[in-house]
Amino acid sequence: MIRTALLSLALLANTAGAEVLTRLDPANSRIDFTYKQMGVALEGRFAAISGRVAFDPAKPQTARATIEVKLASVDTGLDEANSEVAGKDWFNTAAFPLARFEATAVKPLGGNRYQVDGRLTIKGRSQNVSLPATFTPDAGGGSFAGTFSLRRADFAIGEGDWRDFNIVANEISVRFKLRITR
Repeated sequence: MIRTALLSLALLANTAGAEVLTRLDPANSRIDFTYKQMGVALEGRFAAISGRVAFDPAKPQTARATIEVKLASVDTGLDEANSEVAGKDWFNTAAFPLARFEATAVKPLGGNRYQVDGRLTIKGRSQNVSLPATFTPDAGGGSFAGTFSLRRADFAIGEGDWRDFNIVANEISVRFKLRITR
C-alpha cells in the first residue's frame, strides 16, 4: 500500500514536470511597438527574439524567463528609418546590440492573467517594470501576450536633436506575444 502510494506520487511528480514549458519559439513570437512622430501614430517591430524560459502553469510563481531582442532587427517599414534608429542617437546597436528583459517574479491574477515583474535593460540602462500578461495554453504549449508602455528617455532612446518629445513622443507602447513550448 505504501509502495503504491509512493509510486503514484512519483508518477504525479513526473507528470507535473512534463508540463514545464522551456522553449521560446522565435518564429511564432512577436514584439511590436507603436509611437507618435509629430502627432502621427507609427508602428514597428523587432524580428529577432531569443530567450530562456521555465514556466509551469501549475506553479506560475516559480517561473523564470530571460528574453533578448536584437535591436538591429528593428523594422519600422522604411529602410532609411531602420538605419536611423539603429544609429548612435537611437538604439546605438554597435555598442548595445541587445535589449534584455529578465523576469524576477510572476504573480497569478486569475483567469490565465499574470503580473510579470522584471528588469528591462536597453542601451545599458535598466528599469524595473511590471508587465500584465495573459497566458493562452494550447496543445503544444502556449503564448504569453500583453501590452505595456515605456518612456524612451528612461533608456536614452532618441538623443541629440531627437530628445524633443514634440518630434517623437516619449511614450512608446510595446505589444508582445511570446510562444513557448515544451
